[in-house]
This record gives sequence, C-alpha cells and structure tokens, in this order.
Amino acid sequence: MEDKTIFELIHDMDKFTNQLIVQWNINFNEDLGISHVLVLSHLKNNGKSRPSDIAKILGLTPPTLSYLSDKLVRKKLAVRTADESDRRIIFLEITDAGVALLERATAEGQRLRRNLFEKLDEQERELLAKLYKKLNSEG
Repeated sequence: MEDKTIFELIHDMDKFTNQLIVQWNINFNEDLGISHVLVLSHLKNNGKSRPSDIAKILGLTPPTLSYLSDKLVRKKLAVRTADESDRRIIFLEITDAGVALLERATAEGQRLRRNLFEKLDEQERELLAKLYKKLNSEG
C-alpha cells in the first residue's frame, strides 16, 4: 500500500470509530466514557483486580486508570478494597450498581451496532468480522 492510501485508511477507520463513540455517548448519557465501561467490563469478567493489572491489560497508563477508578468509585460503580494479607495492595471491584450500569451500556452498544451494521448484508458483516479478527491477531 502506498503511504497516502494507508493514511486515508487510518483516517477513515478513526472517523468511523469516533462517530461510534460520539453516538454511544449521546445515547447512553451517563457522564462516563468508553474507557470507564471497559474497566467495569474487566472487573465483571475477571473479578477484583489490581489497578496496575487493569491498566496493562486495557493498554492504559496508570494515571489514566487512577482517574477512571476515582470516578467509578465516586459514582459507587466500583469500590477499592485492600488485600487482607498485605494492606498495601489495593484492588478495584465492581459493585451491583456497576453491574447494572454495565448491562445498560452493553445493551446500548448492541443497539447502536445493530443500527449501524444494518447497512451491511450478512455476507459483508461476516467479512468485516473476519477482517477485524485478522487485523487484530498477533500472527
């Protein structure tokens, strides 16, 4: 691919992703971003976790994860707990309110995805999913 083409492709991908995020934020309207939802999803799927581990897995910096965690704790969507054997180790854990919010966020994301991908026929959706999987693979 020539340089101009790859940059145009990256721009188109970024533009599409940004449109998705903006539309989700407008529809969800909870004063939380996608990153907050990703943290809640991680906590729901993996149980209580150390913030440094969450940051590494989600590709966030520790200060960013700290900012996200503060807001989740303030909104009572997550709690901080200390390790029983070493009080210096702090975990983040999702609350029932966090689980409920995550379910609403997921439902809104699914609705948005359905609306967007109605533009594609079944074969195009399958191809797109295959392409994303291939582009995201390590090999």
